[in-house]
Amino acid sequence: MRLGLHLVNFDFEGPVGPALAEIGAAVEEAGFDNLSVMDHYLQLEFMGPPSSSMLEGYTTLGFLAAHTSTVDLQLLVTGVTYRHPGVLGKIVATLDALSGGRAVLGLGAAWYEREHRALGIPYPPLSERFERLEETVQVVRQLWSDDDGPYDGRHYQLAETICSPKPVRPVPIMIGGSGEQKTLRLVARYADACNLFASAESGPEAIAAKLEVLRRHCADLGRDYDAVAKTILWTGDCEPAGFVEAMKPYADLGVSEVHVMHLGAEPLALVRALAPQVGELRSL
Repeated sequence: MRLGLHLVNFDFEGPVGPALAEIGAAVEEAGFDNLSVMDHYLQLEFMGPPSSSMLEGYTTLGFLAAHTSTVDLQLLVTGVTYRHPGVLGKIVATLDALSGGRAVLGLGAAWYEREHRALGIPYPPLSERFERLEETVQVVRQLWSDDDGPYDGRHYQLAETICSPKPVRPVPIMIGGSGEQKTLRLVARYADACNLFASAESGPEAIAAKLEVLRRHCADLGRDYDAVAKTILWTGDCEPAGFVEAMKPYADLGVSEVHVMHLGAEPLALVRALAPQVGELRSL
């Protein structure tokens, strides 16, 4: 099982740049596989006031690309409403080129209405956001292909899909969320990976149920279920003594990557505490 650190709090004690650079170095020294940040413009209300520090996601990943050399870099996940898909595809291709092939595109339908209203970003109904999510996947895949022709969708029209340079590698597309009728069906149709919320309270049974829904969607669409990587965002206890044991039931379900969400302002202690567990976790 691969291990990722998910950053959600940027109220560091010192300057943010050096703090992020130190986190990037520590994550790689510990043997982590992935480093991700949220895609929000205001801090989430259940975590702190909107005046809390919140960094723009892709600018942050560009900075981290310069201060790391091995970990994959992504937003967990990109809100589909925040960037035109043509621009998003260019951003991710640029990140992949500058990082030497380490970009992952995480996508979601977006949900935080307050920050949309605050910054004047259109916030369409949920059904339309899912339509835009599907079209976004189609647009970025075309941008990264050899097809430079037009794209004519319901919500997006591109006269040309030119993207140079192309990504260094085929950028994995992860769709995050657990909605059974829309999200997991889009995963089955388009995604290289899913991302599901997991906690000690819900337990592996909840993930097993979602994966069974995904399996059915894959069967309906003729997609190989095993071709979709299963990942979780872990919001439970990260105490090193029991972490690997807590992950075993998820590994048994086929989960190949866990992103630990650290809620505190100083994640270095967690990274260093989990470092001795990385080898054992990878063997699951």
